[in-house]
Amino acid sequence: MSQLFSTDLLPAADRIDAWQWNAQQICGDCRIRLPRSPFHGSIEVRHVGDLPLTRFSSSPLSFWKWPLDTANAENRSCIVITQIAGVRRYLQNGTDLLLKPGDSALIDSGSPWSSSCGTDCVRLYLRVPRWMIENRLRTRQIPVAQKICGKGGMGAALHHLSVALFDEAEWMKERQVATSLDAYFEALAACFGGDGPPIQHGSELSGLILRFIDSHISEPTLGAVQVASAMGISVRHVHRLFSVTGSTLGEHIRVRRLERCLNDLVDPRFRERTITDIAFFWGFSDAAHFSHSFKKQFGVSPRAFRAQTVTRGESCTLDGRARIFLHSEVSEFPYSSAN
Repeated sequence: MSQLFSTDLLPAADRIDAWQWNAQQICGDCRIRLPRSPFHGSIEVRHVGDLPLTRFSSSPLSFWKWPLDTANAENRSCIVITQIAGVRRYLQNGTDLLLKPGDSALIDSGSPWSSSCGTDCVRLYLRVPRWMIENRLRTRQIPVAQKICGKGGMGAALHHLSVALFDEAEWMKERQVATSLDAYFEALAACFGGDGPPIQHGSELSGLILRFIDSHISEPTLGAVQVASAMGISVRHVHRLFSVTGSTLGEHIRVRRLERCLNDLVDPRFRERTITDIAFFWGFSDAAHFSHSFKKQFGVSPRAFRAQTVTRGESCTLDGRARIFLHSEVSEFPYSSAN
C-alpha cells in the first residue's frame, strides 16, 4: 500500500517542520536545509516486493547525512537514485555528481553523502540491502557515486524500468514483481558492465532466507515467490537451494509452522487458545490438514499432545520426535522433515 505525505493541505508555516519529520522517517537522521520562502513537497513510498521505492517531489532543498551504519552492519543498504525532473547534485566519497532527468546513480547509505537542488525536482530512491546489490551486480566492489547517463542505451532502459516499477508497484502480483525486479537489476548490472554469474553467498544467503521465512511464517501466502522477491533472486534459485538438501521450500515452511504450533500447545500462557486458533495464527488455513500434518510430523495428534503435556508434563508417552523437538533447537538449512 502506498504511503503519501504532501504539504498541499498544510499551512505554509507548518510545511517545513512536517517535511523534515516525514523525510527523516525514511532517510534516518540527517540535516536538512530548506528555503524560508513558501515550500511545497510530497513523499510517496511504494513497495516493490520488500524493497521501498520512494518518490520525493519538492521545491529547492539541501541535506547532509552522516549515517551511523558500520561497514559490516546487517542493515546497511544502497540507494539507487533515478532523477525524474530538475537537476540535482549528489556528493559522496569526494565525487560530485550532477544528475539530469533520466540519469541514475548508486549511493552507499553507510557512507556520508549530501544532495542539493536549486529548482523544483523529482527523484526516485530505491533502497536495496547491500548484499543484494553485491549479488545483483556480481561484484563486492560496489561502484558507488557513479553517474549512469539516461540519454540512451541501458541508462535509458534503467530509467524507464524504475518509473514503471513505481507506477505499477501497487498493481503487480508477486510473480510479476519478481520478474520486474530481475529485469531492473539486470539493467543496473549492465550499466556498470556486470556480466558474470551472480555471487553465491552460501551460508550468508541461506541464513537470510531462513530469517525471512521465520519472520513471515504466520503469513498464509508465504511461498517461493515472496522469498525470491525479498532476497532479490529468482524463484528457481530459491527452489535449487532447498532441493540440494533433499527437502523443499514447502516442506520447510510446513515444518517450521508445526514447530511453532507445538511450542504454543505446550505453553501454559496459551492454554485458553483453541488448537484451531493456534494453527491458523501460524499460517495454516485448514484445521483437518493441520491435524494430519502434526500427527505425521510428531507421531501424536495435536489434541492428544496438548492433553498429555497438560496432565503429565513432558515425561508423558509422547512420540520420540515430539520429545526431541521440545529439548532441541533446529539450526540447519533447510530443516529436514522427520518423514
